[in-house]
Amino acid sequence: MTYSIAARDPGTGLLGVAVQSHFLAVGRNVPYGRPGIGIVATQANVRAEYGPDGLARMAAGLPAAEALAACLADDPAPDVRQAGFVDAAGRAAAHTGSGCWRQAAHHTVDGATAQANMVHDAAIPHAMIEAYLAAEGTFAGRLLGALDAAESLGGDLRGRQSAALYIISGDPAATDNGVLVDLRVDNHADPLGELAGALRVHEAFVPLWDVIRGPACRGSQRPTPDETALALRVLRHAQVGYGPGNLEPTFWHAVALWRSGRRSEAELEISHIAEDNPGWRLLFTDVASR
Repeated sequence: MTYSIAARDPGTGLLGVAVQSHFLAVGRNVPYGRPGIGIVATQANVRAEYGPDGLARMAAGLPAAEALAACLADDPAPDVRQAGFVDAAGRAAAHTGSGCWRQAAHHTVDGATAQANMVHDAAIPHAMIEAYLAAEGTFAGRLLGALDAAESLGGDLRGRQSAALYIISGDPAATDNGVLVDLRVDNHADPLGELAGALRVHEAFVPLWDVIRGPACRGSQRPTPDETALALRVLRHAQVGYGPGNLEPTFWHAVALWRSGRRSEAELEISHIAEDNPGWRLLFTDVASR
């Protein structure tokens, strides 16, 4: 009922899982990871223990294949499980039990594994890996490209419902739990389209977050002209990524204008976005007074 890809990006060391299913909130059940240790996708008749137990074994030094084999040995019903493991060295392993539903299969290469069950075509895992390896761009975008390849062959027999993208750092000492991307579409007619849109917003948010915590938008001192110019440029670009329906970057653009002394421009911008939602004006009053 699910197809997924688990991989390590050789250029950055990032580890990630992308998954889609006709099942509610698939992102809650399939992906597990530990920064600098490995990534796991557990599916079919999900046994959640494959996530923490597999990662603990990889943390203890077992390569992906041995960690997976140990999990299978502890499982009272391995024939109905499907799982993909990738460790921090890029060693990949997968298992598809004989009791998984029709067209169940997996395909594993160095650094990545794809697995699918209850799907239209047993070639889906191979197509996912080919698409991932052939794609250019960010690691996240390449993982989503693998999901699109699965859909091109029919995807889940029952259709679409939920999808998720989970990416962690390859550094075991990473801060903030090492989670870099954790996006989920839990119940939607086009989960892959929604997930791609959420990724665009996420990618716009990363530089936005740095700016709104910086001197152009926070602090007791007026920012320098260079700090303001950089912030305004980043915020304008972020608004393109967010799209017209979400005005968060435009709000902070107005804040940066205000703090730099360009108050008439800031007032004009806030008046425009507050036309449909006066909450922006109230928030601006609070922020600008600090």
